[in-house]
Amino acid sequence: MIALRALSKNKFKSLLIFLSITIAVSAIFLISSISQGVIGMFSSMIKTDGDIIVTQKGIADTFFSNIDIDLRKQIDEFEDAKSSYAVIVGASPVGAIPIAGIYGVTKNHLDYYKLYEGKYPQEGEVIIGENIAKQIKDESVKIGNQHYKISGKFSSEIGFEQGGVIMNIEDAGKLFNRSASYILVSSKDPNKTETLQEQISKLSEDIEVKTTQSFVDEYNQFKIIENSSLVISTLAYVMGLMGIGSVMSMIVNSRKEEFGIMRALGKSRFFIVKNLFFEGVIMGVAAYVFALLLSVSILEIIPHIETLQGYVDGSIDLTMALYVFASTITMAIMGSILPAYIAAKTDPIILINQGCA
Repeated sequence: MIALRALSKNKFKSLLIFLSITIAVSAIFLISSISQGVIGMFSSMIKTDGDIIVTQKGIADTFFSNIDIDLRKQIDEFEDAKSSYAVIVGASPVGAIPIAGIYGVTKNHLDYYKLYEGKYPQEGEVIIGENIAKQIKDESVKIGNQHYKISGKFSSEIGFEQGGVIMNIEDAGKLFNRSASYILVSSKDPNKTETLQEQISKLSEDIEVKTTQSFVDEYNQFKIIENSSLVISTLAYVMGLMGIGSVMSMIVNSRKEEFGIMRALGKSRFFIVKNLFFEGVIMGVAAYVFALLLSVSILEIIPHIETLQGYVDGSIDLTMALYVFASTITMAIMGSILPAYIAAKTDPIILINQGCA
């Protein structure tokens, strides 16, 4: 109760602390969830109907990979191989849209994309995702220096696909001058995946063969995204901590007379530190709840912003919520405890004199 009364007496300064924590926590939530959302979407694409992924050896990104699509014929002959399909991934301006993902796939993978209008593409045709369809009203679209008829529209739970264009791999090969970016292979028996992986590796010295799970775990771009997210989140945390510490110092300075009287009346240092500690915790919990609700609302809105084409998405799971909660409380306590300790340690007469000055 004492902590609540103290906060209500210093409304403006309490509001500054509340905003400092809220902004920092919202930044941590949004940066972390969006980065994980990007990784999750790409991981889902890679893992679709595939236990093994075959890429060019030594490349940093699938956008730069180029392997011989005819490897599929040899792969399909292996006893443990259930199926395979090839994909070309690229990016290009699409009509008036500055950039969009382009996916060229073999015919045996086209039915993965669930059409809600039209038919699957033939030569010189494409199907477009639901998000990008909202911005393209014509019956054809220019990609690169070629025009393609829009034969259908599809929906997907993966934002990258929702905002992308799907075409036959032969058309994508001409567009990007590649045979295939990667080949995904499904094994008949999960226990034989490693054996199949070794067999495929022997087909060429120019390829790299991994399980889709290990590929996702080791993918350089994911590491860059995660590291960037960590750095920015840490900066947000430090800025929030500095903001809390600065405002708490202002509050402590403005309440020196109050603390001095408390000490003169026999209140212990621990009593002062404890009350400032609870003020920080109350403020941290309140700001956390507000930041959580704000972040969830923003993450609900983001996928529906047409200009983002569904490429930005994210969600907050329980692990992240608990991690950020612990970070918030730590931030609030650390920002509060040092000014409180300094005030409690100072001689009460000095505090009263400074407060009256």
